[in-house]
Amino acid sequence: IPSLDQYQLLENIQQQLFVIGSHLAAGNDHDFKLPEIQESFITALEEAIDSMNEKLPTLKHFVLPGGSKAVSYAHVCRTVTRRAERSVVALGLEEQTDDIILIYLNRLSDYFFVLARYIALHENVEEIKWIP
Repeated sequence: IPSLDQYQLLENIQQQLFVIGSHLAAGNDHDFKLPEIQESFITALEEAIDSMNEKLPTLKHFVLPGGSKAVSYAHVCRTVTRRAERSVVALGLEEQTDDIILIYLNRLSDYFFVLARYIALHENVEEIKWIP
């Protein structure tokens, strides 16, 4: 089960996604001030990833989504984040986007993957290994 710090981080992620959404919605042609996308957003994700990874066994196989409802939800969040990242890449081909948005989304999807593994560990749920 995620700690209270993880719950606070999840709330911060929701806040940051609204900031990112405001930048994407406004585009490059606006005459109003938008909230800043800060490097500290990325740093917080990386610190959470590192903290959880210290407690996890070494990953030796690809992991399939599933094992419990909470693990599955974390994997759904990961895949939705990857889809958003691909959409921002496509948008970047048509108009200028801030690189920090892609960096944040990339790290966020990594965070959700590690969170899924971390939840599985704390729920004592065996990860489903993909064996080709």
